[in-house]
Amino acid sequence: MIPECHPQIFYSHIETAAAKLGLELHIVEVLKRPMRVLSVSFPVKMDDGTIRVFEGYRSQHNDALGPTKGGIRFHPDVTLDEVKALSMWMSFKCGVVGLPYGGGKGGVVCDPRTLSPGELERVSRGFIEAISQIIGPDKDIPAPDVYTNPQIMGWMMDTYSRIKQSFSPGVITGKPLIIGGSKGRNEATARGCVITIQEAMKKLGRPLKDATVAIQGFGNAGRIASRLLSELGCKIVAVSDSKGAIYDPNGLDLRKVEYLKDHRSLLDYGVEYQIDPSALLELKVDILIPAALENAITSNNAGRVQAKIIAEAANGPISPEADRILADKNILVIPDILANAGGVTVSYFEWVQNLMNYYWSEKEINMKLADIMVNSFHAVYEAAQEYSTDLRTAAYIISLKRITEAMKARGWV
Repeated sequence: MIPECHPQIFYSHIETAAAKLGLELHIVEVLKRPMRVLSVSFPVKMDDGTIRVFEGYRSQHNDALGPTKGGIRFHPDVTLDEVKALSMWMSFKCGVVGLPYGGGKGGVVCDPRTLSPGELERVSRGFIEAISQIIGPDKDIPAPDVYTNPQIMGWMMDTYSRIKQSFSPGVITGKPLIIGGSKGRNEATARGCVITIQEAMKKLGRPLKDATVAIQGFGNAGRIASRLLSELGCKIVAVSDSKGAIYDPNGLDLRKVEYLKDHRSLLDYGVEYQIDPSALLELKVDILIPAALENAITSNNAGRVQAKIIAEAANGPISPEADRILADKNILVIPDILANAGGVTVSYFEWVQNLMNYYWSEKEINMKLADIMVNSFHAVYEAAQEYSTDLRTAAYIISLKRITEAMKARGWV
């Protein structure tokens, strides 16, 4: 279930950062609304021969800095407000790491788990055909999101290419490698998060070797982050998924954890290691990575959080009220728009490679990603010092500065 998401959830972040910068009210009002939202409906022939009409949306928040960029999700709970909010969130994520993009987001109201492969392909192609007039390599570049994947992106890119009658890999990122995908994309979100953790630990003067880590969510991001941190000498003491959580203060055997995740259940690690999933967030660890749900840490449990650093691999895992409590406890929170920006950064690399039809090695990709993430972390950290605020507000300050400067340079405001 996707938690309810509305543009208003970002208003307080925008207003707080804008107040620190002394931005004019009309600029704030522009940024509170997407510049363009398209609502579509399109027919799809199902396997039984019937015709079903699907609904979908694409929101483009602000393109002052460049084309809009953001995922397409397939989910029965997709709403117009959710898509608008997430396009806004993407603008600030791209802004904080300095990408020449604005934010976009799209979705189709459907449950892909109930669709056959053929039906899924026809829905994918139907949606991209319906929004084809407002997307393109120099307009708006979609990517995978909830319940979409590289194969779906491949179908979508092919449909757009057929409409334009030319091979157009730059219209979509997150594609299979053989048709223009980028090396390093699968690990990018986790790798970017780990890089920000490394920099944060340096700022706190704490070594990574033997640092204890708890990870809520053992999907793609959580799993890869656990491996990368382990390679850096950290001790992964707790992980969880939708079925439960396990904890060993001496460090979990990651090879065993990964095997159980793939073939059985994390809980088969042993009854003596099982803990309540909510307790994972309250463990006394150096690093806590919420990599699962929104609002995992709220005013109800923030007071019991004991981590030194929290890196938001998930989107919005900390409520605004909890943010204030954690700040009072001097817990360093690396905000989602910075911590998990590695994914969109390597998507940007994919787009660049598509446009020039020249492809980099995975080593080059990872080096370029590290350069952007390190520089972005330090820019946010320095802004937090300059404006006497937390890292989240500082990240929004940096994004607001860039977007506002671009809008003024173009004569919009």
